[in-house]
Amino acid sequence: MTELAELADHLDATDPLAHVRDRFLLPEGVIYLDGNSLGPLPAAVPPVLEDVVHRQWGTDLIRSWNDNDWWESPLRVGDAVGSLIGAAPGQVVAGDSTSVQLYTALSAACELRPDRSLLVTDPEHFPTDRYLADSVARLHGREVRRVAPADLPEFLASHGDRVAVISYSPVDFRTGELHDVIALTSAAHEVGALVLWDLCHAAGAMPVHLDEWEVDFAVGCGYKFLSGGPGAPAFLYAAARHHDSWRTPLHGWTGHAEPFGLHADYAPAAGIARARIGTPPILSLLALEAALTAFDGVDLTQVRAKSLSLTDLFLRCAEDLLVPEGFDPITPSNPDVRASQVSLRHPHAYGLVQALAAEGVIADMRAPDVLRFGVNALYTTHEDVLAACTRLHRTTTTGAYDPTPNRPGAVT
Repeated sequence: MTELAELADHLDATDPLAHVRDRFLLPEGVIYLDGNSLGPLPAAVPPVLEDVVHRQWGTDLIRSWNDNDWWESPLRVGDAVGSLIGAAPGQVVAGDSTSVQLYTALSAACELRPDRSLLVTDPEHFPTDRYLADSVARLHGREVRRVAPADLPEFLASHGDRVAVISYSPVDFRTGELHDVIALTSAAHEVGALVLWDLCHAAGAMPVHLDEWEVDFAVGCGYKFLSGGPGAPAFLYAAARHHDSWRTPLHGWTGHAEPFGLHADYAPAAGIARARIGTPPILSLLALEAALTAFDGVDLTQVRAKSLSLTDLFLRCAEDLLVPEGFDPITPSNPDVRASQVSLRHPHAYGLVQALAAEGVIADMRAPDVLRFGVNALYTTHEDVLAACTRLHRTTTTGAYDPTPNRPGAVT
């Protein structure tokens, strides 16, 4: 333990991102390792919301759509997100939920490949991605095939000429395994298929280069590593090369070429703006915009390096303290294929996570038996990691937890 403590102290003392932690309002006495579900509150958000509510809404009223540039916020915030995911301006829009953006992107991709019958998704994808793949396939007369990323090249060798779109995530949300976006995108393009990437567990956590990687579509949420707040708007990326030909499935008034012309028939706006649907959620959009300032001056290569340092330490602590107590790390030890979390299997995962929360360590679990510990290089310290592992070891060895499985409907 002394060696691990000294290592954690050294790594924190030499951390080039240590100062960024002050950009978040972290509760005293809490070790927060659940930012891969909901990011903590950035310090920039409360004063912005105070101004939006009391001045922009309270005083300026409806004039704020013009005077405070509310109307352009989906595109402006979209470009701010785009700067973190390697997208040139004019290719990202922010608004609606991840599910809505997934539906839009999947439908548009199917429309661009009308003669291809297959929609491919990951059998281990997050449930909403799988549900929406089924929904879009049903509505567009396509067939869903569930193919693990590792098996995609073999599948494409036999069925590639039938594949319209492949929907994957760079990160397995349960295990934290990192997939090869470049290789999988290239494999899809070689057979003429399009690719949609769900960046919920990647945007803000690591360098992403959508334009450089020639990705077709991408979506992501605003409330995990971007820390935009609960239910923060999601984003949609559509590569500029598709802008002249793509069709969105939901023709809302704000996506019209002349939204205030109030025309009888729909005419799509140019470019990414046609993906706008309804009236923008201004409070949440401007909260997200303020949250993104936490990345000002931050090098995402340093974020990635620190993330790996944190998860390296966590896995080392787990090997020393937790594996002997029955925990099974399922996150890859190879840093090249590891994202920003560590996941451990244990039959009493739910009870242990609840007991940890009572000890000031907030993590989460995924059914049936996975404890997840998310790290965010902007505010997580190596001391946090060591303390979390130490408390989990103590909780387990003393039996100070309830082994009862989680009840249906409980948020985990």
